[in-house]
Amino acid sequence: QVQLVESGGGLVQAGGSLRLSCAASGLTFSSYVMGWFRRAPGKEREFVAAINWSGGNTAYAESISGRFTLSRDNAKSTVYLQMNSLKPDDTAVYYCAGGKVITSHSPAYDYWGQGTQVTVSS
Repeated sequence: QVQLVESGGGLVQAGGSLRLSCAASGLTFSSYVMGWFRRAPGKEREFVAAINWSGGNTAYAESISGRFTLSRDNAKSTVYLQMNSLKPDDTAVYYCAGGKVITSHSPAYDYWGQGTQVTVSS
């Protein structure tokens, strides 16, 4: 059974940083593209970032480009989202997802975590 477990969310002041982790099990992690999406209150789920199997190719949403960095450790079956210069608009539930192609299209991802809450206070 595939499991994606996010951690690292919490409450932070604007301008602060958080690092989210997503630990995967039950799949050949190094074969999967890993992505992050988020859903803010009252809004649609939106793409944040994705990384290919080797970590050599990444894609970022414009809204977070330059502030967030995605990386992965295939030996630990874990992907990390380093979030710096956080803004109140970044407040959302953040979801980890696994798929086969780098895309911002959420239905293309096969597996999803339960999400972790990130709250940025002003």
